[in-house]
Amino acid sequence: MTDSKIRILAGASAIAMAFTLAACSQPEEPAPEAAPMATAEPAAMETNIVAGAQASPDHTTLVTAIQTAGLVETLSGPGPYTVFAPTNAAFDKLPDGTVDTLMQPDSKDMLTSVLTYHVVAGEMMAADLMAAIEAGGGTATLTTVEGDELTATMVDGAVQLTDARGGTAMVTATDLDQSNGVIHVIDTVLMPAE
Repeated sequence: MTDSKIRILAGASAIAMAFTLAACSQPEEPAPEAAPMATAEPAAMETNIVAGAQASPDHTTLVTAIQTAGLVETLSGPGPYTVFAPTNAAFDKLPDGTVDTLMQPDSKDMLTSVLTYHVVAGEMMAADLMAAIEAGGGTATLTTVEGDELTATMVDGAVQLTDARGGTAMVTATDLDQSNGVIHVIDTVLMPAE
């Protein structure tokens, strides 16, 4: 290679390097401002008592009964409430035709009475219920929204509720916390006094 070709290549390299350095030293243009991101909803929102029952496949009869009795608005309200929620199997234990009869328009008062007999004003978690039983010497008396009382005792390490007619229900799941109270699942429908 001749000296003149080397000088031309060296000059071209120097110019290319100068352009590269100049490009690197130029301030970058700011990127266009992105639109603000939408706030994500919480993964699991706390539901009210009615929505909590609606989410359970084991409480469809209870939900239908609440709707039929016109108690959706009340049990979706601020509360707080403690609800002893009978499962579908609990309703199935009732004598044949009882549920159908309770769901009839002319039985609305009786249905409302039965349902509100499963509700206690205030939030009573399982620990509160057991503490009340212990403080009562083995028995706690709960006044329901319906007006009659339930008796709570401990049987084989679980809470048993005795209704006004002497029927009993076992609490099978506890502390299903809701935005307006708590749900405890029971295995038998409780009945108020006649």
